[in-house]
Amino acid sequence: MAGDLPDYYFRVRENGAIVFRVDTENRQRRIDMEQIAAVNIRKSEIKPHGERELTEADIAAITAWMDERLKLIEHRDIDDILRAIDYLNTTTHWIQSRATDEQLDQVTDALLLAMHDLRTVLVRKKADRLLNETSQQA
Repeated sequence: MAGDLPDYYFRVRENGAIVFRVDTENRQRRIDMEQIAAVNIRKSEIKPHGERELTEADIAAITAWMDERLKLIEHRDIDDILRAIDYLNTTTHWIQSRATDEQLDQVTDALLLAMHDLRTVLVRKKADRLLNETSQQA
């Protein structure tokens, strides 16, 4: 089991992770995890824990983790949006086929406002992209 463990463990938190070095090479054959750094993904910061100095291997492992984590977050963001599209479609079907008047009274205003807000932002962003494409071609 110990041979299969990674050298580093990343305790994920909202904006990054706490980084631990995993040690299984001790006399008690226990798993020891020593905190070595804190990572802030949004700011691309790596802060050593306490007075510790990170090795090149530490920094390389943390940087690789940060790159992979950013890719995963980006993938999840797109997946969430694609899932939201599915929810909109199933919501439309529910409204059209099964919703009662009371249920519609509960959700109509909130849905209309959310959809209006979404549409406004999408239209503005698309117009901005089209203007940028036109200005870059000129």
